Amino acid sequence: MKKIIFLLLFLLPFTLETKGVLPQQIYIRVNQAGFLPWEIKTAIVLSNKNLDGKSFTLIDASSKIKVFSGQLQKSQQSGIDNFKFAYQINFSGIKKSGEYFLSVEGKRSFDFQIGSNIYNAVVDSLMLFFKVQRCGYTDPMEHPVCHPDDASRVISGNKVEMGKVDVTGGWHDAGDYVKFLNTAAITTYTLLFAYDFDPVRFGFDNNKNGVPDILEEAKVGLDWLIRLNYSKNKLITQVQDMRDHDQGWRRPEADQLANDRPAFTGMGKNLIGIYTATMAIAARIWKDKLHYNEFSDKCLSLAKELFLIRYNVPDLDKSPSGMYQDSKYFGKLALGAIELYNTTKYKDYLTEASELARKAGSDFWWSWGDINSFAHYRLASIDPKFKEYIAANLKQFNDNKNKDLFGCAVQDGWGSNNAVLGAALQAILYRRLTSENTFDSLAVFQRDYILGRNQWGVSFIQGIGSFYPRNFHSQVAYFNNGRLPGAVASGAVTAKKFADFKIKLSQTDRLKQFQTSRLVYHDDRNDFLTNEPTITTNATALFVMGFFSDRK
Repeated sequence: MKKIIFLLLFLLPFTLETKGVLPQQIYIRVNQAGFLPWEIKTAIVLSNKNLDGKSFTLIDASSKIKVFSGQLQKSQQSGIDNFKFAYQINFSGIKKSGEYFLSVEGKRSFDFQIGSNIYNAVVDSLMLFFKVQRCGYTDPMEHPVCHPDDASRVISGNKVEMGKVDVTGGWHDAGDYVKFLNTAAITTYTLLFAYDFDPVRFGFDNNKNGVPDILEEAKVGLDWLIRLNYSKNKLITQVQDMRDHDQGWRRPEADQLANDRPAFTGMGKNLIGIYTATMAIAARIWKDKLHYNEFSDKCLSLAKELFLIRYNVPDLDKSPSGMYQDSKYFGKLALGAIELYNTTKYKDYLTEASELARKAGSDFWWSWGDINSFAHYRLASIDPKFKEYIAANLKQFNDNKNKDLFGCAVQDGWGSNNAVLGAALQAILYRRLTSENTFDSLAVFQRDYILGRNQWGVSFIQGIGSFYPRNFHSQVAYFNNGRLPGAVASGAVTAKKFADFKIKLSQTDRLKQFQTSRLVYHDDRNDFLTNEPTITTNATALFVMGFFSDRK
């Protein structure tokens, strides 16, 4: 009976748009969470009939009173494959808080809100995903304690270096149960950076224990990263191998490989960079904000010790699994150096950070491995010329946005939603550095794209809006009736890339009429390309949505 109810709940938002034998001719794509009163407010209309000269209406969802109406603006960009016509709606002048929907020719959008604190709930939801991803004795959510014996042995190269080592804890990286140093480190760093960037917006303490929730979650990552430094000048970079992907769907606490999870060693300038950056910023926060000197000293000692060997190691560490293969290190090592400078004020760190950041240049992307703008942002507060590297990224993102019907800055890579959110993150950093509003609309449009202003009309965050993913490629979700609170889908890929992977969907594609010859997204548990959540994407989303929140 529960399965039947869940199926009906899944179908309901979609059937609202597809009732009847023939496909609906008009679809309204809008941010399903909503808008801050003072910002730009737009929507996109897809239609397979000509709506030139037609109007739209904004309606109060409670009273059903018409609040505003205007003429549809024909989009300068063409429609998508099954929809020849595309139009824009702009209702930016409406600032009154409330719940609304848009109507065009009798077809309505999903409800959304206008208000100053609507993003608080989005941030709280995103925080929940990290609790679901917790491993070991970390008080996980949606599943019991799991993998309490990590790890069974330590493998260096092709040899077993030693037996059991304690690397319990941390987060599962994605929908599987593998754990990685590089993604855990950038996730932890992003959480700490967010708090450091705005201790008010990110200083919320919902559980009322006196410590900001975001720092509690970051501590889960920090504790695990500290364990990975299992011996002087040595790091474990991965826990579990790719056998994890061959075991079928199973609960984390019932993993048949729980007692056979090897740990792999590795070292590279890229890893030293992100590891030392994370430890250095943690040392500063735990000393200055939490007044916990012992933990602060431990983090700083680890950062300084590893940074000393940076030029005695390979440029890049290569993951034994073949996953998360890094291609560069300058930006990460620059970030480690500038965070060490900010914590110690030792000028040699600043000199080195500047040299490395110039070599890093702009990366024109955002992902777990493309984070140069963090280093450029830190340096720009000392030397303003470094902001130009961020500006170069943003100019390209903005050009892409202006060419795309939905205002999306990036769409064609695995993990595209993280890159979309990363474009917004960099716009926010640039705004803080310059007080200029040049790229404000870029940030808003990327946020809106994630929350429903896209060709599928999907809010990519589970639990936010009316129509969101319920079939994530996730082990926990599979056994939890699809529930994975706060998870963010990985996002669209090119139709060609999807075809290359020969993924067989588990069910009929309910979004079929919105797929195009260029881009596809599937809310399907078998689609690890477009529908797998990751801790790094959630961390980027947390920063972006947190910027739009309103905490007192």
